[in-house]
Amino acid sequence: MNIVRRLYMVFVEEVCNLHIRLTIVSVLASLMPDRIGGRIRVVLLRMAGLEIGPGTIMFSMPIILAGSKFEEMLSIGSGCWFNVGTTLDVHADLEIQDDVYFGHEVLVLTQSHQVGPSEKRAGPLQSKAVHIGRGAWIGARVCILPGVTIGQGAVVAAGSMVTRDVPPDVTVAGVPAREIAG
Repeated sequence: MNIVRRLYMVFVEEVCNLHIRLTIVSVLASLMPDRIGGRIRVVLLRMAGLEIGPGTIMFSMPIILAGSKFEEMLSIGSGCWFNVGTTLDVHADLEIQDDVYFGHEVLVLTQSHQVGPSEKRAGPLQSKAVHIGRGAWIGARVCILPGVTIGQGAVVAAGSMVTRDVPPDVTVAGVPAREIAG
């Protein structure tokens, strides 16, 4: 009996954050090849409870890493463009305003570990909101860390690691991302 209870507890822990509607729409979307059905994916995600504005296109199903009530924390505006391989970590508010373009394999994080003692450097988790302003262009393989605001009309060059806020209408590049002429 003890082993059955332990198996049950492990099962509950493993599936406690399973989002049934998101899982169903992800399976349906996986039947479409990348770069086909970009508007259909958006319709499916709306059916899963996400707020996504009109005219947004997703060229592959984004990976959504989320806790409970993520539908209330993720907001995607109108006319956005998500290229293949986008990952959205939604453990705090994630706002993507209108007309934001994502290149290939963009990673947006809202959660990370605090630095712990030397015995275990990955300390407790902490979540911080991310905001991406209207008209921003996020290049391929950009990583945006928790707590960052990217200003309206900003450009983040491919391969950059965004560790702090980006002002409106500037171009940043590098690891960590810094303002460049552009």
